[in-house]
Amino acid sequence: MPSAHIINRVTILGTGLIGGSFALALRKYTTDIHITGWDRPEVVREAQSSATIDVSFSGDLAPALEDADLVYIALPIGVTLDLLPEVARLAAPNTLITDACSTKVRITEDAADLFSEDSTALFLGGHPMAGRELSGITHADADLFRNTTYALIGASSDKQDSRISAFVKILEKIGARPLWLGAQQHDYAVGLASHLPQLAAVALASFLYDHLDENGLPITLAGPGLRDSLRLAGSPYSTWRDIVLTNKEVLSAALDLFARRLDDLRERLATRDLEADFDAANELYKLLRSL
Repeated sequence: MPSAHIINRVTILGTGLIGGSFALALRKYTTDIHITGWDRPEVVREAQSSATIDVSFSGDLAPALEDADLVYIALPIGVTLDLLPEVARLAAPNTLITDACSTKVRITEDAADLFSEDSTALFLGGHPMAGRELSGITHADADLFRNTTYALIGASSDKQDSRISAFVKILEKIGARPLWLGAQQHDYAVGLASHLPQLAAVALASFLYDHLDENGLPITLAGPGLRDSLRLAGSPYSTWRDIVLTNKEVLSAALDLFARRLDDLRERLATRDLEADFDAANELYKLLRSL
């Protein structure tokens, strides 16, 4: 039976919204964990000045990774992919490395090559289904992960590793709900449930922006419903660029199917035959509210 693994020292690479929120959650819901942050100088300084982290580093990764029990990568996907080889090379023995990126196939493929069976460090793909349309440490929240699903990518045998079970316990302490699934299964699901809604919001918002007149119409007549529908449109492209690029096959197929559904709705506008669509939409909305 493997001995229990204790996580006392956590290094967070990327101290923005997700990384900063993870640090704040550790502060609020765990004890005796030393938190190191690594990011651009101006970002990591803000995290340390607000006491979100204990120690800050930028530039050289080596001192930030030294003696870390857990390395939590909360960086954009492209940056994570570029940085992963160096993390694998520098990580201390027995370290668990996990990421919080929004797509998993590409990252887990790279990690499989970098963290081989004889590697002392272990990689676990992860994705907290939590976030906001506004990024940065300023919007970090200790309760961002509470009552949200946290996807973990791996085989059932991975659950037996003491490093992973220690991390899962931390996730449960901060209020997240761990869910195990495969990388392809994850990317398909988030493509439909997260990435497609983002692109739909961007399409609708940019369409309306292109049709603003000199009096601000139609936006001057918009109510709270439009604001609710377009909340995702406030997300910056820098956040979504690499997500789209690493899930483009799923998104392309989803957009095709969604476009067909819009065509179908248009064809039936004059038939008073949209009740089934509204009923299905209402049922899905009820399901979302119950989660």
